[in-house]
Amino acid sequence: MTRSNAGHHEVVVIGAGISGIAAAIKLREAGLTGTDDVVILEKAETYGGTWRANTYPGCACDVPSGLYSFSFAPNSDWSRVYGTQPEILAYVDRVARDHGLEEVTRFGVEVLGASWDGEQWRVETTHGELTARFLVAAAGPWNEPKIPDLPGLADFPGEVWHSARWNHDFDLDGKRVAVIGTGASAVQFVPEIQEQVADLHLFQRTAHWVLPKVDHPVPAAEKWVKRRIPLLDRTLTAVEYAAMEGVGTAFHHPRPFMHALQKVGEAYLRAAVRDKALREKLTPDYLLGCKRILFSNSYLQSLTRPNVEVHATGVARVEGSTVVGADGSTAEVDAIILGTGFHILDMPVADRLRGADGRTLAEHWAGSPEAYLGTVVAGFPNAFLVLGPSLGTGHSSAFTIAEAQVAMIVDAVTTARGQGWAALAIRPETQTAYVDEVQAALAGTAYTATSCHSYYIDANGRNSFSWPWSTGALVRRVSRFNPADFEITRIPLVEPVETLEVTS
Repeated sequence: MTRSNAGHHEVVVIGAGISGIAAAIKLREAGLTGTDDVVILEKAETYGGTWRANTYPGCACDVPSGLYSFSFAPNSDWSRVYGTQPEILAYVDRVARDHGLEEVTRFGVEVLGASWDGEQWRVETTHGELTARFLVAAAGPWNEPKIPDLPGLADFPGEVWHSARWNHDFDLDGKRVAVIGTGASAVQFVPEIQEQVADLHLFQRTAHWVLPKVDHPVPAAEKWVKRRIPLLDRTLTAVEYAAMEGVGTAFHHPRPFMHALQKVGEAYLRAAVRDKALREKLTPDYLLGCKRILFSNSYLQSLTRPNVEVHATGVARVEGSTVVGADGSTAEVDAIILGTGFHILDMPVADRLRGADGRTLAEHWAGSPEAYLGTVVAGFPNAFLVLGPSLGTGHSSAFTIAEAQVAMIVDAVTTARGQGWAALAIRPETQTAYVDEVQAALAGTAYTATSCHSYYIDANGRNSFSWPWSTGALVRRVSRFNPADFEITRIPLVEPVETLEVTS
């Protein structure tokens, strides 16, 4: 097999967030410890991924912190039941450095493109070309902010920023602010900025269900006990896991479970918002779970304050300093904050990876992302996605999902190396059968309710985001590498060269 010697690695990992860190650590633990075995390419200057990028006020996890950590690096020192962004980032960074990843991470290196040349991956970066036998795309779906194409937005004379690119240099005190979008990020930062600003105009295209968040500071005594009695820590984590799986059961069986949970949301809204007109604006007209469930103990309450106006409409355009709603309502503001989400199902990395036929991953998908077990895609040999299509649950920890995928990836890579395989590629018929199975299982779940349109739904109207079974089923199935699912290319044997005896 012909290879470029300069800059060649067994595995190139794109991204140094939680999934890239997990992949690199487990590959190294499996024996890929040589200087040219594993390299992580990270466009930023530190670890953390989405927890590095999202620094908005109030940023925190919406999965209990006992579940939101690496299984191989448990942490008993979370300050709250739901960890905050600074401590999650510090934890992720610490795990990476404790496992020696600094020596294999190239910070400030962005991947511009990668293509399979028939024998290896050629990776173009801002610092030149590398080649790799295997490619692990761990950039994640919460990587690139989605900026709405609003007429006049580019000409707005004030400050405009996305929640994932928070402008910490702008002083919000006494300012008039418009917030566009009411998803998971806005639910966290709106209560934080509401007390600072003079006026807050919230443009809400669609109301969201909000449930109370069972969150509180963790007492020092509890942390002390958990550090010294690991069994107690594991027991509490098991209880949290069972509670989240209960939410998962409601997703999969809307009647009666999700309908019962929706009653909790209705009661919470009534208790938090006494004004009937405002409550009507904030009441969704779709089944709970059809969109991402939001958790907050302060969001709904902040919307009742006198300096807040909820515009129950999308935004039509921006005229000078005025934001104009689709219903004709207006707001003159000094700053616009976009809580408009991310390119999740149209993730940018899909435009940068070219498979065996020269087409990009985005061209293969044509608007509907699909991957076998969310990890491997037909036509892309020796390439793996972490946190890929059809693995979202709405209640599970991304750490759990990523670790399951990494287990499969490590098994695949080490098996290929041990067996002398040049390449492995998922069989197209295996991928198709799996996608059909997932789509059939999603029917009747809350994820596919017809009463709303969420980011679970792709450009072709198909749910390409959600996993239709339990977290336990995900771990058992996704973590397993089955060579029979793949087309295997073996490294050709080198024919011996016949030597001729030369006589003089």
